[in-house]
Amino acid sequence: MTSSSAAAELNVAFNDVNIASKKLVLFDFDGTITTHDTLAEFMIYYHGKLKYLSGLALLSPVLAMYVTKTIPNWKAKEYFLKWYLKGEDIIRFNEKCMEFTMKKIDSLIRPQALEAIKRYKSEGATVAVVSASAENWVKPWCDKHGLICLGTKLEVKNNKITGNLTGKNCYGAEKVCRIKERFTLTEYNEVIAYGDTSGDKEMLALAHKQFYKPFRD
Repeated sequence: MTSSSAAAELNVAFNDVNIASKKLVLFDFDGTITTHDTLAEFMIYYHGKLKYLSGLALLSPVLAMYVTKTIPNWKAKEYFLKWYLKGEDIIRFNEKCMEFTMKKIDSLIRPQALEAIKRYKSEGATVAVVSASAENWVKPWCDKHGLICLGTKLEVKNNKITGNLTGKNCYGAEKVCRIKERFTLTEYNEVIAYGDTSGDKEMLALAHKQFYKPFRD
């Protein structure tokens, strides 16, 4: 065997290993990686507990309609966002999101979830967080850990938050749409997904391996 043919065989073998080990891992964020819903935790951080609770009281009819499925998830979220965030300056908002990441989010992270993420990263897997929460406060945490972030996007006009969503709420079937927009799934020989609610069922069904509430005590 010539040196060139041996090198070619080694290159093929190396590529085969890479293909065989190419893995995409998808994590829901709230309740799966975290112990609490970060939308609520962020609003408390941003406005204070008193304003947050008073908002919940005023929004109780909307919450009741959501629980009884009179209105869809995304519409209830827009009511919520408009009450708490409409008219907020996007620069100040993003600064508070970064503060929230630095000062608060780590205390909400499930240790076993973070260990799993680090293990997958060490194996060379592509790891993405797919969340219904706004990218504004989820992405800084993802960036810190070298993860791809797919989250709900907030509409901004004239540097002010409107309370509307840009695109659809990243929940349920929309999670699958966002995943397929970002990734060519046929490039991965294994897709693994982690979730904890009915809003993750479509994402879980997409995967070769599914883990439901895996990090609960």
